[in-house]
Amino acid sequence: MTQQHPHPTPSRPGQPGQMTAVMRAVAPVTGPKVLRIGLVQGGKVIEERVIKQRTHVTIGPSEKSMFVIPSKSIPPNFRVFELVGGEYFLNFLDGMTGRVAFKGGVSELSALKSSAKRVAVGNVQAYQVQLSEEARGKLVVGETTFLFQFVAPPPVQPKPQLPVSVRSGIANDIDWTTTIIAAFSFLFHFGAVGSIYSDWMDPVVDDEIDVAQLLESVKQLPPPPVEQPKEDVEAPAATAAPAAEAPKAAGGGNKGAAAASPGKGSGGMSDARASALTNELAQLDMQMLGALNSSGNATASVLSSGDVPTGLLENAAASGAGVGKGGVAGLNMGGAGGGTVRPGAAGGGGLATIGNTGTSGPATAGSAQTVKGPVGNAQVGGAAVSGGSVSNAPSVVAGMTAGFRRCYNKGLQEDPSMKGSVRITAKIGPNGEVLSATPSGGSGLSGTVVSCVVARVQSAQFAPPEGGGATVVIPVTFVSQ
Repeated sequence: MTQQHPHPTPSRPGQPGQMTAVMRAVAPVTGPKVLRIGLVQGGKVIEERVIKQRTHVTIGPSEKSMFVIPSKSIPPNFRVFELVGGEYFLNFLDGMTGRVAFKGGVSELSALKSSAKRVAVGNVQAYQVQLSEEARGKLVVGETTFLFQFVAPPPVQPKPQLPVSVRSGIANDIDWTTTIIAAFSFLFHFGAVGSIYSDWMDPVVDDEIDVAQLLESVKQLPPPPVEQPKEDVEAPAATAAPAAEAPKAAGGGNKGAAAASPGKGSGGMSDARASALTNELAQLDMQMLGALNSSGNATASVLSSGDVPTGLLENAAASGAGVGKGGVAGLNMGGAGGGTVRPGAAGGGGLATIGNTGTSGPATAGSAQTVKGPVGNAQVGGAAVSGGSVSNAPSVVAGMTAGFRRCYNKGLQEDPSMKGSVRITAKIGPNGEVLSATPSGGSGLSGTVVSCVVARVQSAQFAPPEGGGATVVIPVTFVSQ
């Protein structure tokens, strides 16, 4: 006897299976459905995932993909299920196979290529088919099979919370009476300590009262003692000093007085020592006057009429003590070897006019004529700006003209015939500063002038150029007037 098993009634295309119908009847739909995807490899389901948040589903060899597949035939991060405007679209490539069950029936991917939309995904072209919430199917990518369907979103799980007994146990274990007493005790003790160290118990400080008390204490100070003038006990010695200086003044020497007065004023020398030095200086003066003639004629002549016998001067010259009348040592004093030398009365040139105080006319200073050197002029051409726009380039370059002229005038002091031209190429930085200044040309100009012009350009400040940098070429021509 053969037992017959009832065969399940095959479902027609487009109708849900028995399990799907049961799931739809049991699980209420509470909003847009989400994707449920199963990953099958080697005939076994190795992963099943419900995409709770409606978002793109990506596959590929990249680790950033939602499902990592070791296949080089697809892009690294390929959107197999793409969410566009709240609706899901299936994207598949030429090498993929499978079928999709729509509301109207089941279709193979190869048959859907003719009606699918062609989209570019990176460097490859894919086919795009819109999926409804009733769609389900499978997609084979190499050795991996994706089973997908739309299901109701799972209910939101509440956050885990501790039991009521655990949450209320800590508060119940506290002795609130002791806690309140301890809190008030701490507040009282800390308040007492704080009041001791606070300054509210200090007396009030009034600046006006303190200043008044200070002035009153100053008034009560005793007056300072009056200094008594010190008696001059050395008055007799001081009166003796002028009497000792009288012979010195008669001898005609001011050096003795000058030497005696410092000794007295210094306070470190006694009056007797000062008087002895004064006498020694007076004797030296007399010996110097008497050296002109041992018999006294020269001294008498000089003191009375100013005549000096020429013979005495010649004798003095022969002995190394003086010179004679005539052309001795190039002094054209006039006259022959003998005679009397009178200042201002000797004939000839040389020292003949020494001593004459009379004048025949007003004395005038000589007139000096100033010779003016050449004056240079600097002509600055139009500045050429490249590499970026500098708003104030013409005004800054025009302001350098005075500095260029000074450089050229300094060069004309060395070479009055110098003239020529030079081109300065200035590179402008992002903040308007001059990064470098390079001269070119410079024919006819000295290195000093070129260096001075380069230094003037390097010290300039331009507006920040557009683009972060610029180059300004400045032509300068120097001509003398």
